[in-house]
Amino acid sequence: MPAVSKGDGMRGLAVFISDIRNCKSKEAEIKRINKELANIRSKFKGDKALDGYSKKKYVCKLLFIFLLGHDIDFGHMEAVNLLSSNKYTEKQIGYLFISVLVNSNSELIRLINNAIKNDLASRNPTFMCLALHCIANVGSREMGEAFAADIPRILVAGDSMDSVKQSAALCLLRLYKASPDLVPMGEWTARVVHLLNDQHMGVVTAAVSLITCLCKKNPDDFKTCVSLAVSRLSRIVSSASTDLQDYTYYFVPAPWLSVKLLRLLQCYPPPEDAAVKGRLVECLETVLNKAQEPPKSKKVQHSNAKNAILFETISLIIHYDSEPNLLVRACNQLGQFLQHRETNLRYLALESMCTLASSEFSHEAVKTHIDTVINALKTERDVSVRQRAADLLYAMCDRSNAKQIVSEMLRYLETADYAIREEIVLKVAILAEKYAVDYSWYVDTILNLIRIAGDYVSEEVWYRVLQIVTNRDDVQGYAAKTVFEALQAPACHENMVKVGGYILGEFGNLIAGDPRSSPPVQFSLLHSKFHLCSVATRALLLSTYIKFINLFPETKATIQGVLRAGSQLRNADVELQQRAVEYLTLSSVASTDVLATVLEEMPPFPERESSILAKLKRKKGPGAGSALDDGRRDPSSSDINGGMEPTPSTVSTPSPSADLLGLRAAPPPAAPPAPAGAGNLLVDVFSDGPAAPASLGPTAEEAFLSELEPPAPESPMALLADPAPAADPGPEDVGTPIPEADELLNKFVCKNNGVLFENQLLQIGVKSEFRQNLGRMYLFYGNKTSVQFQSFSPSVVHPGDLQTQLAVQTKRVAAQVDGGAQVQQVLNIECLRDFVTPPLLSVRFRYGGAPQSLTLKLPVTINKFFQPTEMAAQDFFQRWKQLSLPQQEAQKIFKANHPMDAEVTKAKLLGFGSALLDNVDPNPENFVGAGIIQTKALQVGCLLRLEPNAQAQMYRLTLRTSKEPVSRHLCELLAQQF
Repeated sequence: MPAVSKGDGMRGLAVFISDIRNCKSKEAEIKRINKELANIRSKFKGDKALDGYSKKKYVCKLLFIFLLGHDIDFGHMEAVNLLSSNKYTEKQIGYLFISVLVNSNSELIRLINNAIKNDLASRNPTFMCLALHCIANVGSREMGEAFAADIPRILVAGDSMDSVKQSAALCLLRLYKASPDLVPMGEWTARVVHLLNDQHMGVVTAAVSLITCLCKKNPDDFKTCVSLAVSRLSRIVSSASTDLQDYTYYFVPAPWLSVKLLRLLQCYPPPEDAAVKGRLVECLETVLNKAQEPPKSKKVQHSNAKNAILFETISLIIHYDSEPNLLVRACNQLGQFLQHRETNLRYLALESMCTLASSEFSHEAVKTHIDTVINALKTERDVSVRQRAADLLYAMCDRSNAKQIVSEMLRYLETADYAIREEIVLKVAILAEKYAVDYSWYVDTILNLIRIAGDYVSEEVWYRVLQIVTNRDDVQGYAAKTVFEALQAPACHENMVKVGGYILGEFGNLIAGDPRSSPPVQFSLLHSKFHLCSVATRALLLSTYIKFINLFPETKATIQGVLRAGSQLRNADVELQQRAVEYLTLSSVASTDVLATVLEEMPPFPERESSILAKLKRKKGPGAGSALDDGRRDPSSSDINGGMEPTPSTVSTPSPSADLLGLRAAPPPAAPPAPAGAGNLLVDVFSDGPAAPASLGPTAEEAFLSELEPPAPESPMALLADPAPAADPGPEDVGTPIPEADELLNKFVCKNNGVLFENQLLQIGVKSEFRQNLGRMYLFYGNKTSVQFQSFSPSVVHPGDLQTQLAVQTKRVAAQVDGGAQVQQVLNIECLRDFVTPPLLSVRFRYGGAPQSLTLKLPVTINKFFQPTEMAAQDFFQRWKQLSLPQQEAQKIFKANHPMDAEVTKAKLLGFGSALLDNVDPNPENFVGAGIIQTKALQVGCLLRLEPNAQAQMYRLTLRTSKEPVSRHLCELLAQQF
């Protein structure tokens, strides 16, 4: 940058700034500013033309006044005139004024753009850099449209100087982040990758930042960068601090560039080329070795730079998850940081080890640090570090250490910070259920949870324990005895009363033989808590009382007296009054046989996934990470908890339907569920691991905590690996879909898992996951009969032009399906372009010699490729106004078909795929969302607004996207969910 001569010191500006600083009051400052503004205005309006120096000086004063917080409404034209000057200092002040004061709607934009074009074409590197800086600083869409095509040419031009290339790369990055659709991908993308070999380190650093951002949405265009990035990283890591003297920071060579290169490599799977992979592994080993060397400086800057590279290296090792030696070494290195005196390092070490714990290669190494982590949970002063320690204990838990970890977390819960108590409760409940060796320990653990932190035990937790006790005959007596003893405590939490009321009402007869827990004693113990409870708990206790009349006839008179009491029959709460009247009449009118039939023991609950895990995922948020999806294969696992668990993915992507999982939780136990149908004889499609041919019915030791996620690939592109395509029949060979096909399809718009179809012969279940424009779907075909299916042939058909819009690759299944067995089919899906019509699933087989055929609509809709996008309110409204063309908007006003519950609505919108934006809509009752439809050909931005009117029981749904068919189709899909 040219040196500023002494003549450019602008003495008048210095005097003005000095006067402002010497003002004794705000009034004096305003008076001096007004005087100066009047003087500048008169100079600009005067007849005498101002020279460049005077213009520069007065524009500088206006800029200073603006930075003090005062409005400036003139001087813009003079600043634009400075852009045409050939003097660097004058041009610099002009660009500075424009970058700060000129908005994107200014009438001067055209003049400014012309000046910028002249400077970009001047081939003067100094002027070109000033112009590029201005484009990046303003970053408006108008400037992006004007220069997005020119900047890539400047970036890859052979005659561009290093400083210009550096500025062009950063300017292009700014424009791409502001308006991705304006930056065209073309020939320059292949050439920009080779900037990683540039001799100028500043150019390389800027290029890495640009490529990292671009390759996240266009990975194929930049995949050649991997080998170049490895080569550059190898040169930096193996160099001495003196080799890169200008880019060495406290004896660490090029730390910023090293970190950026490591992050770039995390955008891709491990290199396939053996030589490149070997060189990369060597680099990673070198970084780990250097971490063990004594520090070359005692200054904190040295350790910070060194540790930044180390932690990014460990993140890359975790991302690859393919080098056992490196994973174990990374774990040992992090273990040394667990007791470091620096709090931030302890936090980062715990956070990284949470991810390492989910790898089968490093899980055992992580477990060796269990005592250190437990000590951190007890002694750390910082609550965020304690929370990470709890996360790590949760992630490292397996059957060998479950009791120790659960007991430590229970002990910590007594003194835990209120902010994280609910999360600790959920984790303890999940671990106790998942790794229960015997169910008596599980019952004890949950009751301890309620005793220690009853206020933080959600409904999902105590619902779940009731399901398990109801489904397990061997634990019912123990549960009744334990809960009876717990209720005898003087201070008993209301959740304990709920659990006790339900269990004693169902299984109190199992402990009635003991005089200490005779029926009258059980009733009096429960009724002593009655008046201290909420309405919901009292309603549950009334149901328990009527159950007691059936179980213990000797208590009938006492209970009827309670029901006849005026406080019940004339209760202000309608629910309690109705229950009291109906139960009293039922006990008085019905015969013993009728009473026994109506009040018989609850049937077993249908096996389903645990809603506790879903609640924990919601609480942790979208960036929950793989610590929650703890899917390691545990060699010591037994069938008691469902056997082998699914292999985790190294890329943690929360399922779009995660927030809907809680809706599948069991209903409150006061209301009996529907008896299990014949379909429940089949292995549940939500069970762990890949489905294999299975026998009829769940065994007594089947899993009672299932995880929905199927085994996931290491990278999104791996979803399409190793396809085994089956020959699809033509559309003319497939019958029309069944009449209820649309209704079945609509059930899966906001969820990814469930039973797609079921009749007396066949059950079809679905598990699926989607990332960007890729998806994987598991179809489970269950034979509900005792007769073998012959010539079983499921296939996927693309009606119309769907083949050019959606690629579906299927894997063949066995041609015979035994009676009562289940087979699995894997579908790999790639969205090529936006589509409206879903693919068809055609199932053909022979049953008892008779041919059977079935055609369904496969639950693959365009919203499955919806990626949620977080936006600030200002950005949302700006984008909303940009999508204002009539064809870009679809709106529908419709009557609510379901109860208008805000939480259910929120869950459905999250399941639909959009991000919910808080504090955007002025009306807090409305819902606002944003996301991007990811296809191979293009990306379609989408904004939505849902306005519920509870009084009229109606909704107004508005969607705006950049493509008309997408707006209409998304609007139709979403409207049908409410």
